[in-house]
Amino acid sequence: MDQTTISMPKILQSQARVRFQDADPFNHLNNSKYIDYLINAREDQVEQAYGLDFNQIAVERGLGWIVAQQQIAYLRPARTGERLHMESQLVAFSAKHLFVEVRMWDAAKRELKAFLWVQFMPIDLKHQRLQSHPTDLMELFEAVQLPLEQEGFEARSRFWRQHNRAQATT
Repeated sequence: MDQTTISMPKILQSQARVRFQDADPFNHLNNSKYIDYLINAREDQVEQAYGLDFNQIAVERGLGWIVAQQQIAYLRPARTGERLHMESQLVAFSAKHLFVEVRMWDAAKRELKAFLWVQFMPIDLKHQRLQSHPTDLMELFEAVQLPLEQEGFEARSRFWRQHNRAQATT
């Protein structure tokens, strides 16, 4: 593994803003749009931090990823016009899956708005079948993986809810 891979960040970050057209009648980000914002943030972050362009990989290598499973917790509303801080990390991986957590914070990164757990699976686009990750990607995943302290979605949700309650009292 080369030296550049070793210094790659494990928690990726970016900014977003809640758009008017994505809001519900209560002036909150529509619940289905949370997933769009979170997945789009992860895609942009991975390209910026690791140089992985998913469209280019699809064309050149015939490799894509599908969402096999996802869970989301809505903790606080994101409001129209609000600036958001987005974070993501690779939590676990194998030859045939990636497990990612993506978080949506307020701009000051005090209050967690939502978090998403996503399991991706690599697909051979030509044959539409599950395939193993190539060796170069497995090496990257090994270098950037950052496991979570909590096991299970409910434990992680409790952890973030406690975080938000503690922030509210300070």
